Amino acid sequence: MAKVKLEYIWLDGYKPTQSLRSKTKIVDDFGGNLADCPMWSFDGSSTQQAEGNSSDCLLKPVALFPDPDRKNAYLVMTEVLNPDETPHESNGRATIDDDDDDFWFGFEQEYTLWDPETDKPLGFPATGYPAPQGQYYCSVGAANAFGREIVEEHLDLCLEAGVNVEGINAEVMAGQWEFQTFAKGAKEAGDHTWIARYLLERTAEKYGVIVNWHCKPVKGDWNGSGKHANFSNSVLRTAGSEEVYNTICQAFGDVIQEHIEVYGADNHERLTGLHETQSIDKFSFGISDRGASIRIPVATVTNGWKGWLEDRRPASNADPYKVASRIIKTVKSVTVEVSV
Repeated sequence: MAKVKLEYIWLDGYKPTQSLRSKTKIVDDFGGNLADCPMWSFDGSSTQQAEGNSSDCLLKPVALFPDPDRKNAYLVMTEVLNPDETPHESNGRATIDDDDDDFWFGFEQEYTLWDPETDKPLGFPATGYPAPQGQYYCSVGAANAFGREIVEEHLDLCLEAGVNVEGINAEVMAGQWEFQTFAKGAKEAGDHTWIARYLLERTAEKYGVIVNWHCKPVKGDWNGSGKHANFSNSVLRTAGSEEVYNTICQAFGDVIQEHIEVYGADNHERLTGLHETQSIDKFSFGISDRGASIRIPVATVTNGWKGWLEDRRPASNADPYKVASRIIKTVKSVTVEVSV
């Protein structure tokens, strides 16, 4: 049987924003199942996850995807564990309280394709600025859309790998794009988002382009980049009650700082109250309100208050595991009665 490449992928210990790391393990007689992926280890002293005198960290496989860009290869998403197999402090996935997969998450992952030669987004001239934003959102044409070849290749790779990407679009700023992921289960949603991010990084690498995850890569009158978190659980999907939705939304207003702490670095630069955001120190919710902290989608209302909510505050550089974990904690803190 041919040898198989297993690309073990994990999140490092850098703060305030973790980065993707990966390395390849060659195995024989691989059965193609997650259970066939052995536990592995790495040098945590090189990723700010351990001291040099006790540097081993463990990699626990948690999700498996075929790798369409390499021969005889798979992508293995992993959690980082301590040597005693307890979750490492950098392991956000292990904090998610959703073992029954009751929570469904859809992440709208924005990012900016960055030209390393000009140190600006693709589509920005070497000096000065392009035309003001407005013409770039969901655009087409060489004067409006920049980096489409990367975006399209990335989409194809995700679909071939079995990553549940539900769509892509050009965003409001030149060189800014978005993809959306969805899964029935918070951990799985995080897995799919991180694998999609990994494939994007590797695709852009081939073109010599940087993926800039910063939430406000260009200062001034330009939109920042977010990772809007659309979420539901059985309560939200069956509530049939505006009162239930209002009660859950109000619970988020009591823990503003707890959410902001895990919603991404430098988010104060993006959450200003402008450019389709609420101010970082305020909380609001409203139907179809893209300037609110939490938007109640109009589809939820027209479906008889049965649907989902969108937290618009997470930044593009936030860890979807940690975002989901905090949202679940807040929703579960609420006691509501639902008539079935």
